[in-house]
Amino acid sequence: MQQLLQVSAFFDGETLHKNCVVELLDGRVIHTEEIQGHHPKAEQIQGLMAPGLIDVQVNGGGGVLLNVAPSIDTLEAMFNAHAQFGTTAMLPTLITDDVEVMEQTADVISAALADKLPGIIGVHFEGPHLSVPKKGVHNASFIRPITEREMAVFCRQDLGNVIVTLAPETVSPDDISRLVAAGVHVCLGHSNADFDTVTKALNAGATGFTHLFNAMSAFQSREPGMVGAALLDDNSWCGVIVDGHHVHYDALKLAIKAKSAGKIMLVTDAMSPVGSDEDSFDLLGARVLRNGDRLNATTGELAGSCLDMARAVKNTIEKLQQPVTEALRMASLYPAQFLHQDKTLGHLKVGAAADFVIFDDDFNVTQTWVNGARLF
Repeated sequence: MQQLLQVSAFFDGETLHKNCVVELLDGRVIHTEEIQGHHPKAEQIQGLMAPGLIDVQVNGGGGVLLNVAPSIDTLEAMFNAHAQFGTTAMLPTLITDDVEVMEQTADVISAALADKLPGIIGVHFEGPHLSVPKKGVHNASFIRPITEREMAVFCRQDLGNVIVTLAPETVSPDDISRLVAAGVHVCLGHSNADFDTVTKALNAGATGFTHLFNAMSAFQSREPGMVGAALLDDNSWCGVIVDGHHVHYDALKLAIKAKSAGKIMLVTDAMSPVGSDEDSFDLLGARVLRNGDRLNATTGELAGSCLDMARAVKNTIEKLQQPVTEALRMASLYPAQFLHQDKTLGHLKVGAAADFVIFDDDFNVTQTWVNGARLF
């Protein structure tokens, strides 16, 4: 189906345009053009059209958690909750759990992809091969060495984009290389590894760091740790949670200055309260309480976030003083590049998927479109 839209502002992933006509056909962008006045055949839209936001770390939303109920219904509820806030593609995230739950989740993700469930483009396994001293809210009873059974789950070829977060002191460089050879995006996190161990993991093919600064060995003068390795490496991406609770805003400003351009991406690490009025929930034996926009386990640890991607973009603009265009790239283009999906995702140039969001002047989401269809 052919569609013609005219927007007052248009960001194609590289350049910000004014008064632009965007032509869609069968879920793709086929033409964009700045014009004077109104196009008589175009649907008029006030606001900024930007590439759809891509969240590679989403534990839950809409009152449900992937770990609690790995099912198609859960995936639909999670995506519908986040799509209200501009997310058009996401990797549902399973935190450290039993291998049977991992296998069940993989089967559900495979079915969702086969059925072309909107917004689901893969899966993120955050654990279970982590460091107990840096486990955060993860249940230590499930943290374990990697075996062939977990490897078989990670290396399935029917799961779309697969991210595995692991601690490099618990998984050998050979196993990291094996994962990478199978197409897995290996991220490092929940780790107390020293700089040399992290460097060996990067050399083995790891390309990402999960929630930079959080649950990882800190930068010190005589031991740069995982934070130092992450900021020094030019070829890896760092996810950051810009909610004002996980990381001090000035620490994030410093990270942006230090890290290679285009290598910091926004994530939410969102839990079930996003898109719902839930104020507490259970997470693998831990009770988590919501206090405003902050989530803490009753034992004190931060337990994911209440953040959505639109708020992450707004915070990046207002609190980190990043240009609008860069904040949008951090939420769309850079995650797409990390996943090697930037031919069709993360921008709105000709040939791109017609996944986009409409923002008002205050960066509230007024519309979300996926594959050329308006969802909200």
